[in-house]
Amino acid sequence: MEVIVVLGSPNFPDGTLGPIAIDRLNGCLSLFDPQKHKILCTGGFGSHFNTSPTAHAIYLKNYLIENGVPEMAFLPAALSSNTVEDAVMSKAILNDFVFQKILIITSEYHLARVKFIFEEILKGFPLDYKPIEHHAIDDLLAPLIQHEKRAMDQLMTQGLYY
Repeated sequence: MEVIVVLGSPNFPDGTLGPIAIDRLNGCLSLFDPQKHKILCTGGFGSHFNTSPTAHAIYLKNYLIENGVPEMAFLPAALSSNTVEDAVMSKAILNDFVFQKILIITSEYHLARVKFIFEEILKGFPLDYKPIEHHAIDDLLAPLIQHEKRAMDQLMTQGLYY
């Protein structure tokens, strides 16, 4: 068995998924094989990405189910509020399963930080990554790239705490 971990991204206050989440989910759908994969969705609540009354991971799961993924394909959701929590909570869930590989789906602009965090917190786990490009929102990526640069700089100077 392999596990696909889909990292969350902002949704609108009414729960509508944003374009980054949709792109990541479509990346998951393009890889998913019900004979081979389980899926772990991440994302709980936070003022910076989900102020709706429902956990972000539930919106991700519902989208995948609406697009043909069977309910039995899902591991418990990681109700995290940031990338470090994505890794910590995913590890707690993954410790209960046997698998050959963990494939983490995130955005291309987010990949360096995800690798830094996951390779520390999930040290020894068989990790692989699927970076997703977001061509439909190219004009909106500059602030996200800047955020990633600041976040990586902070990790490099202050370290990773979890």
